[in-house]
Amino acid sequence: MIEPLTVYTLPNCMQCTMTVRALDAANLPYTVIDLTTDTRATDLMHQFGYTSAPVVIARVVSWSGFRPDRIAKITALRNHPTLTSE
Repeated sequence: MIEPLTVYTLPNCMQCTMTVRALDAANLPYTVIDLTTDTRATDLMHQFGYTSAPVVIARVVSWSGFRPDRIAKITALRNHPTLTSE
């Protein structure tokens, strides 16, 4: 089973909404963290150099903005034998 992604979002953020909808459509598990209510998360995103939302963390890769290409890659890899073998 694939680890849940972490999605750092802001309220009323269209790219955040589009990202969450794409993750739902791909049936990928994720956790949402609201950057307006979690100052530690906000500080962490600034330390990573991100200045806009959403920020998606997927194991060892991360990106910001609505990136359907990245979501498609994660979706394609989720059933890869090396990731699903126990």
